[in-house]
Amino acid sequence: MRAAAIQLNARIADVDANLEAVERLADQAGSEGAECVALPEFFTTGIGFVPELADAALSPDGEATELLRSLAQRHGALVGGSFLCRDDDGEVRNAFLLATPDGEIAGRHDKDLPTMWENGFYVGGHDDGVIETGDLTVGAAVCWELMRTQTVRRLAGRIDLALTGSGWWSVPQSWPPRALMSRAEAGNRALARRAAQQFAPFVGAPVVHAAHCGLLQCANPWSPLPYDGHFEGWTMICDASGRVLAGRAAEQGEGVVTAEIEPGRVTPKWRAPDRFWLHRRGAIAAFTWWYQRLWGQRYYPEHVSGRPARGTRERIPA
Repeated sequence: MRAAAIQLNARIADVDANLEAVERLADQAGSEGAECVALPEFFTTGIGFVPELADAALSPDGEATELLRSLAQRHGALVGGSFLCRDDDGEVRNAFLLATPDGEIAGRHDKDLPTMWENGFYVGGHDDGVIETGDLTVGAAVCWELMRTQTVRRLAGRIDLALTGSGWWSVPQSWPPRALMSRAEAGNRALARRAAQQFAPFVGAPVVHAAHCGLLQCANPWSPLPYDGHFEGWTMICDASGRVLAGRAAEQGEGVVTAEIEPGRVTPKWRAPDRFWLHRRGAIAAFTWWYQRLWGQRYYPEHVSGRPARGTRERIPA
C-alpha cells in the first residue's frame, strides 16, 4: 500500500483556509498514488490558546467530514484526521474520522485526554480507537495518545495500520532562564520524533503520522508571559519495526511524504512499561500538563460548552 502523511502550516481558527490547504495537499498525495492519507490533528483549525477556537468546532456531518468523504472517494483511498467536533450534546471533542474509498465514514475515535491548553476547548473520549474498514483494521491515535501506555494496551496486536496525527508545540525559547528553556526544547523536539517513530514497535503495525509545522504566537493561560514558539513537525511513515521510510522535519515546511508500506499486524517488539506515561516527560511539560488541566476545567464550561457548531444558528442546549 502506498501511504501518505500531510504536514500542514495551519492558520489558527481559520477553517476555510485550512480546509482549502488540506484539500490541495491531499490531492497532491492522491496524484502520487496514495491509497491511504493521514491528516494532522486539528486539521481544520490548528491549535493554540486562541479564543476564536470556541466558535470553530464543526458538526459531525459538517464541512470536515464532507471533505474527508470527498477526498477518499476522489482518490480511492483511506483518508483520516481529527478536528474539533461539536456533537449533538453540545460538547466539543477532538474527533478522528476515517473515510473509506467508497466515501463512507468507517468509524470515529475521540482523543482520550486533552493536552495542556487543549483542556479549554474540548473534552475527552472513551473508545478504543480500533476502526474496521473491511480489508484492514486501523488504529487511530492522536498526538499525546502516543505518549500513554493505555493507548498501546488498547491497540497492540489488534491493528494492521496506525493512522496518527499531532499538533505538538515547542517549548518557548524567549522565556527566562533561556539556557534552561533551550535544553528543555531540545528534549521536547527529540520526544516529538521518538513518540511517533517508536509507536510502531509498541503496537506491532506500520505508522502513518501527520503533523503541523510553522510558527505559533498566542496568549498563555494564567501567565503574564505570552507563548512564542513553533510546531515540531516530524511527519513520518514507519514500518512495523519503527524504521522511518519517509519523513519531513518542521524546517522543511508544509508538504506531503509518501512511502510504500506493508499493512498487517506483527508481534509487538516492545511491551508498554507499567506506568501511565509511555515516555518520560520533562519537568516543564509535567507542570504545564497539571496547571493547564485545572485552568481548562474552568475555561471550557464558560467559554466553549453548549455553543452551536460552526454554520448553525440555533444554540445547542448544554
